[in-house]
Amino acid sequence: MNTQTLSTHTLPPPVPGPSWLPCPGIYGAAGDRCIVELTTLLGPLSTLRRRVTADGATLSVAPSPDDCALSLKLTGTALEGDELTFVSTAIEPDANDTRLRVPGELATGDTTVPGFPATLALRVVERTDTSLLVFGTIRVPYHPLRRTTGFALSRIRPADRLRLLIAAEFTCRPA
Repeated sequence: MNTQTLSTHTLPPPVPGPSWLPCPGIYGAAGDRCIVELTTLLGPLSTLRRRVTADGATLSVAPSPDDCALSLKLTGTALEGDELTFVSTAIEPDANDTRLRVPGELATGDTTVPGFPATLALRVVERTDTSLLVFGTIRVPYHPLRRTTGFALSRIRPADRLRLLIAAEFTCRPA
């Protein structure tokens, strides 16, 4: 039996990311770990409250906070065959890293129509090196959203505001 000595290479230490997010990587939220509820409001009254399906929920954490991104793709019967997407432009910490402010755009599936600016306000429930559990809302005025994106709900459900309630557990995807 022969023995052979091979040289070993030491890997560089992992590049740390922002302290208020998990380690750098691509994180996804499984369908049963991402709950999204659509509510339309008219004054103080709720005119519609339905769960929508989160077909895609992705959190991309990079070493630079400017390169971090969050995206959601929502479908379901409550959207009447339409598709809503939210894509962040930044992820910013607030209040001792227990809250995140995620500005972005709310858009329909039609890429030729511009998106509507929206902010996702998240509360960090639990954070580890490989997961992030968050709870938050997006609140937008309904009529400007409808004029900008063409997103329309049933006429029998009047609304002046739209709220998306989001609870998601982002975990690192296996390589």
